[in-house]
Amino acid sequence: MHSPAMPLSIQASAVGTIARLADAFARQKGVDADKLLRRAGLSRAQMDNPKARVQVEGQIKFLNLVAAATRDDLLGFHLSLNFDLRMVGLLYYVFASSETLGDALCNAARCSSIVNESIRLKVHEGNRRIGFTFEPVGIARHSDRHQIEFWVAAVIRACRLITKRHVTPESISFAHTRKPTPELSRFFGSPIAFGADGDELAFSPTIRSIPVVSADPYLNELLVHYCAQALAGQRANGAFSASVENALAVLLPHGKARISEVAGKLGLTPKTLGRRLAAEGLTFSGILRNLRIGLANRHLADRTLSISQIAWLLGYRGVSAFTNAYRHWTGHAPRTSRQRARARSQPLLPMHH
Repeated sequence: MHSPAMPLSIQASAVGTIARLADAFARQKGVDADKLLRRAGLSRAQMDNPKARVQVEGQIKFLNLVAAATRDDLLGFHLSLNFDLRMVGLLYYVFASSETLGDALCNAARCSSIVNESIRLKVHEGNRRIGFTFEPVGIARHSDRHQIEFWVAAVIRACRLITKRHVTPESISFAHTRKPTPELSRFFGSPIAFGADGDELAFSPTIRSIPVVSADPYLNELLVHYCAQALAGQRANGAFSASVENALAVLLPHGKARISEVAGKLGLTPKTLGRRLAAEGLTFSGILRNLRIGLANRHLADRTLSISQIAWLLGYRGVSAFTNAYRHWTGHAPRTSRQRARARSQPLLPMHH
């Protein structure tokens, strides 16, 4: 059981729930949220209108800006803990009216892109585990830490709310890198792996039959039908470069960031991959360079990562190779960027396309 495939979207949109929560949090902390909204390409009018959709790229950028301005490295996770789940709208009611938790997860996978077109949810069922995965669509996953942590925590909260049980996944995987924190471990109650090949909640098969206390089969059938109609009306265009970036991000730490490896992951020949990138005005080497710059700056902002760990995560064999590359990109050494960012308490250089 899984969600229908949705084409990639250059301008993926979302209902904006998490952006509005971040906006309220920023203003509560005395941050000039309007300034951050403008920098992210969003507007005050969008935040004040709960029916207005937002561009996902802008939402991700806004979350990163608010996290830096408030010095909250777990912003997405924190925003997920106390908001009213009904703010998600149709998706929550589809989830809460399902008969069992297994049904709820499958229905959420079918309908999730109504809420956020950049995340495709899939359910993978086996005899020993049920995997609930969050796959990026049309966006570069490496920039999207807060949104993913928000939705993973929100799914667990929703599972616990609709069953009135302390549902705990067997394991959790995140594609981005961070040091595990006691706060995350306490909430999830499961082993958490960072720097994994993808984002996934793994459950015991026993969750299939856990009853949903608010089950309403007739309402659920109506809502799922409505979701199917809404999804049929979605139109999107290709964003092939994002798929290349996401494949590269997984291969980098293994030293396999080569065009042949990426092409193989995408089921293409290297020549076809190069041709499709050229159609978007891009090259493989340019994407690899920009990805490394973006990831380097993001990792340097994480004080728990050493320079040698960052070099490894970016696919360099040693610190000197990484330092030389970074100096070539920016004109100064990685340690200098880290010191300057600490002094400014601002994000490091953004990735340029």
